[in-house]
This record gives sequence, C-alpha cells and structure tokens, in this order.
Amino acid sequence: MNFLVTGGAGFIGSAVCRLLCSKPENHVVNVDKLTYAGNLASLRSIGNNPNYTFVQADIGDAPQIGALLRQHETDVIIHLAAESHVDRSIDGPSAFVDTNIVGTFQLLTAALEYWRGLAGSRKAAFRFHHVSTDEVYGDLPFDSGIFTEDTPYAPSSPYAASKAASDHLVRAWHSTYGLPVVLSNCSNNYGPYQFPEKLIPLGVLNALHGKPIPVYGAGANVRDWLFVEDHARALELVATSGVPGESYNIGGNSERTNLHVVKTICDVLDRMRPKATGSYHDLITFVRDRPGHDRRYAIDAEKIRRELGWRPSETFESGLERTIRWYIENDWWWQPIRGGNYAGERLGLSTEPTP
Repeated sequence: MNFLVTGGAGFIGSAVCRLLCSKPENHVVNVDKLTYAGNLASLRSIGNNPNYTFVQADIGDAPQIGALLRQHETDVIIHLAAESHVDRSIDGPSAFVDTNIVGTFQLLTAALEYWRGLAGSRKAAFRFHHVSTDEVYGDLPFDSGIFTEDTPYAPSSPYAASKAASDHLVRAWHSTYGLPVVLSNCSNNYGPYQFPEKLIPLGVLNALHGKPIPVYGAGANVRDWLFVEDHARALELVATSGVPGESYNIGGNSERTNLHVVKTICDVLDRMRPKATGSYHDLITFVRDRPGHDRRYAIDAEKIRRELGWRPSETFESGLERTIRWYIENDWWWQPIRGGNYAGERLGLSTEPTP
C-alpha cells in the first residue's frame, strides 16, 4: 500500500514510518513541516530505504499536498501532524488553532479532491485516518469512569479543544461528503525518540544530569500509558482494517499517577545507572500545578481488541525499562536537542517547590 504520513518526523509519526517501512511491499511518504519537535534523526534507520520518501511540507498547503497524493498514488493518509504539548498550548494557543484545526481542514480539502478523482477499487479502498487523543474527552474522577468511543467531548486545554475541533471536522467530511475516514483516540504515549519536554524523557534525562525532576502539584494526576510501538501497530490496523466512519480508542490499560511514573523511573535508574551517592528519588521536585490540569484519563480499548484483534504487547514496566535503556544508550539522538530549555523552565513550570 502507498501511505502518506503527516507529522512523520515526530515521536509517534516516526514510529509509524519505521513500522510501515519494515514491510517492503509498502511505500511511505513522510510529510513533515519540521517544527521544533520534528527530528529526521528519528528516521535514520529507514532514511535510505527505497520504500521511504521524505518531503518537507506544511499540511496547510492544500495544493502541494494534493500534488503529493497524486504523484505517489496514495492509498491511505495517516494524519499525525499536530501541535501536542499542553503547556505550550496554554502559553501560545494560536499555533494549535493554526495547525490542528486549520491545517486539518486544508488536509481534508486536499484529500477530498484527490479521493473524488479516484475510480473503482482504489476509490473504495482509500482511507483518511485521523489520529487524536483521549484529552478531547476531558476529565475523569479519580475513582470512577472510563473513556469509550461514545464519551461526550469536554476538552479542558487549548490543545485538547483544538484536537476536538479537528475530530469534528473529520467526522463532518465523512457525513457530508462521504470521505472514507477512520479516527482513533489514544492515551499517553511513551517510548524511544520522544521529545525531551514530555514527562518520561524529561524525568529520565534530568535524572541522568542530576537536575530536579519536576512533578506537577502532588503528582496525583492519573494517565493511561501506552508504549509507542504498540500504538503504531494499532494505527496501522485502524488505517487498513477500520470501518469508515468509526472511531477506535487505543490505550495501554496501564493507569499510573504521575508521581508513580517518576518514582518508577528513579527505581529503574537506581538499578541501571546507580548514582555515586544517594538515590535519584532525591531529585523529585514538586512544582505548582498547571491551569486546567485534568485529574485522570482512562481508556476502554475493548472495541479495537474485539473488532481488530489488537492488544498491547508491553506492560508499563517492561515498556518503561526499554525506554530508559534506550535513552541511556542513544545520547547521539537527544544530546543535540537537549538544553537548558528542556530541563524544566521551558515547560511553563515554576521551579519553586509547592508550599
């Protein structure tokens, strides 16, 4: 199949590209604008593959995207390009509106024109897969509830609101124009090649450098953690076997508090890379909570298990150990992008301890 992956130089997108390119019968066109979180080093292992093509382009440029779809005779679009960091969306929401809403609209415009020009089996087989987040559903109590595909949307942050808007656009293009779309909403991803502003790589790299490991509030917020390679497998399944018009929740069945995640990172590092004195736990620092911080996310992934046969292969503990070992062994990847701006201050975090 011929895939066009948007945002393929990002964390999840690069995992998808590596997975798809591992099958010689596929051809993958990676379209990425290469903003701050796009990193072609994440694609070094497939950069010279004959079934991989990189194009630096903006999803907001509908004519260029349309030309690429025609040139490469695209069968499936997997749309991952997005601004995705909640703290950044609080500080500067306009970029999230531009990319996540307007960019998705322009991509849909190009996809619809291209799909209308197809015929026969190629038109019937075409899919537009929109990749979204569990954050569109909003907040759950600590002790009850779980997100299903029918949970009403109630986004709390500018990031979540922009993704919710793009989800609605995609569904409208299916209902109004018949564009064969599938959607997926995932829980928190982690794994190799994740940009160092996110909780797990930030915690690992700060610990290795002897810097404070920031934890919002009391660290009680709960997330469902999903290993990125498990997510990539699920995305391929949804894109190629999902039912048009349907959405699929993808989760790791691994709810953990943020404090538990950070403490587990410290436990693993104490075993893998012991400090000369003391424990990495000594670096945990509680910082002021961010505005509108959702208490808990939890995904019910029964539908994708039942209908498509997917389930995660990694537990949280096994996936985290793989992730930490990767960061220890692959400083060639993170050293060029690691700096003072990603040691806590750039994240919009107060570095003052919580009273």
